[in-house]
Amino acid sequence: MIGALANKWVGYGIAVVLLALAVWWGVSTIYSNGYDAASLKYRAEIAELKQAAAAAASAELERQAAANNAAKAREAERIAEMQAENESLELKIKELEREAGEDPDAGRTALGAPGVQRINKVR
Repeated sequence: MIGALANKWVGYGIAVVLLALAVWWGVSTIYSNGYDAASLKYRAEIAELKQAAAAAASAELERQAAANNAAKAREAERIAEMQAENESLELKIKELEREAGEDPDAGRTALGAPGVQRINKVR
C-alpha cells in the first residue's frame, strides 16, 4: 500500500483530484456569492415595486373617492335645483287652477281669452 502511494502516477492522480476539488470549490463559492448578491438586489427591487404599486393603488382610491364626492355634490345641487323648479311649477299650477276656478266662463264649451292665456302660460 505504501508502495502504491510512493508511485509518481498515483501522486499525480491525487494531485489532479485535489486540484479538481479546489477548482470546483472556488467556482461553487463564486457562483453562490454572485447568486446571493443578485438575490438580495432583486428582492430589494421587488420590495420597491410592491411599495410603488401600493402607493399607486392608494392614490387611485383617493382619486376615486374625490371624484365620487364631487359627483355627489353635483347631484345634491341638481336635486336642489329640481326641487326648486318643481315647487315653482306647483305654485304656477295652483295659480292657474285658482284662475280657472274664478273664471266666469269656466262652464262654456269654447275657450275665452283668459282660458287661452292660461294655456299659453303652461307652454
